[in-house]
Amino acid sequence: MIIKKSPAEIDAMAAAGDILVRTMDLLAAKIRPGVTTLELDEAAEKFIRSQGATPAFKGYRGFPGSICASPNDMVVHGIPGKFKLKRGDILSVDIGVVYDGWVADAARTFAVGEVSPVAGKLLDVTRESLFKAVEQCRPGNHLGDIGAAVQQHVEAGGFSVVRSLVGHGIGREMHEEPQVHNFGRPGTGLKLREGMVFTIEPGLYFGPDDLLAPEEFRGIGVRIEDDVLVTEDGCENLSAMLPRSADDVEAWMARLR
Repeated sequence: MIIKKSPAEIDAMAAAGDILVRTMDLLAAKIRPGVTTLELDEAAEKFIRSQGATPAFKGYRGFPGSICASPNDMVVHGIPGKFKLKRGDILSVDIGVVYDGWVADAARTFAVGEVSPVAGKLLDVTRESLFKAVEQCRPGNHLGDIGAAVQQHVEAGGFSVVRSLVGHGIGREMHEEPQVHNFGRPGTGLKLREGMVFTIEPGLYFGPDDLLAPEEFRGIGVRIEDDVLVTEDGCENLSAMLPRSADDVEAWMARLR
């Protein structure tokens, strides 16, 4: 069942999103060579709790951390630990926050110092595919329009989407209906309506032993995620990480680098 949100509920979700973004900004300032993913996890939990919120991931289906920290080619849900960042790494950080019973869930991928041109291209294509998808979030469009936007942009960049990873509805529960795929056909699937809230989360991954990928791409993975509300005449970002208009795109892209 798709659970549409009321204006008051949307305000509550935006408050959770605000805490999440401030947590992400805190971690962004700490990500550098020599820092462990456990240190990032501890900093995130301390800040989230200081805001009167709780880490959504901690204990969720047995997960031990407050954040997911996935270095290089790790495909999401990385458990924070002794892994020490080094220059040239890329790190995907996924954060969940529960505030007043409402959940926010978003992810960014960070470059640790200067990364290779190949990793930089992967970062840019993934970020751009998210914005292309958000452009399709408006009443009357379909979930297939969102997935198609991601797929078309990723494939135009010479890559392919990971079909097993999907976005999802979000609200009082971390995972609600619908599933939001990173592939699809325009005009197909659920019709979007005002009050729907879901995550969009494209990701591109190449394992170290992926013989189908060019050698220079192996061992690299990128993921980005945000919470999007369908409004009366378009959409709004509830986790304050996406641009609200085309004029804001450059500033948004710079912030994610």
